[in-house]
Amino acid sequence: MRPLARKIVLPLTLTVVGAGAIVGYASQEADTSSRGNGTLRSGHGKSGEARQDPQDQDPSATAPADDGSAYTPRSTEQNARVGAIFEKDDSGDHFCTASVVQSPGRNMLITAAHCAFDAETGQPVNDLVFAPDYRDGKEPTGLWKVEKVVVDDRWATSQDEDMDVAFLVLGSKDGKQIQDVLGGNTLGIDPGFDNDVKITGYPTSSETPISCHNRATKFSDTQMRVRCTDFAGGTSGSPWLADYDPKSHTGTVIGVLGGHQGGGDEDDVSYAAYFGEAVADLYERAQEADEG
Repeated sequence: MRPLARKIVLPLTLTVVGAGAIVGYASQEADTSSRGNGTLRSGHGKSGEARQDPQDQDPSATAPADDGSAYTPRSTEQNARVGAIFEKDDSGDHFCTASVVQSPGRNMLITAAHCAFDAETGQPVNDLVFAPDYRDGKEPTGLWKVEKVVVDDRWATSQDEDMDVAFLVLGSKDGKQIQDVLGGNTLGIDPGFDNDVKITGYPTSSETPISCHNRATKFSDTQMRVRCTDFAGGTSGSPWLADYDPKSHTGTVIGVLGGHQGGGDEDDVSYAAYFGEAVADLYERAQEADEG
């Protein structure tokens, strides 16, 4: 990939939300109105494979060390933007993770493409729903239905691990968009490979999220790597959050757990595709799909 020198945090602007569907040059998008079966998905990377739970964080503990050890994060405004993905409803197992990212329509999530697009059928996964801040079967803001899935053609046709990224457009709930309720993190393009990140995800085996803090490193010209314990099945799509600002309660998503080996074949080492121009283009096309 051609080296990119700039660092961009994509800004939030305002546009009118539409209801149509498009298939763009660099992305595949379809609405997901047909019914799914609500069953656990598995078979790619760290999606939908149950493993051992991590240890809970002592509520009185200080901030966790930046050593990649998993802990159970408290329910905060920041953590509430991360949630579990189910198919159809919450009667089955959650199998992936997603998070709210700022968008003009105020209704967008980011996750791994392998969580939302079925390579065998060549179609988006039907009836995905998002449960932000899901804990012990409780959903503080309810379930949010995914209306559109946008992935790059290179993922849809050949599962290119460098484009294992998807944007999900949500429907409104009680007259509000999800960003109106929870806020959203910005999308970071060309962040460099050396960043302190917080990663939060939902192992299928656990009814609470896990988090870790560590420094991401370069794995290849197109992939990042991080050491975080216990990130097993269900954590695919977990946001890699950098530069969190406590005043604005906003961070920057610079990756999602996925990419190489679907996010990794070891629980304690995870990967993410580098966010360069192609991901910026995909984000723009997701906005076009929302407006269409």
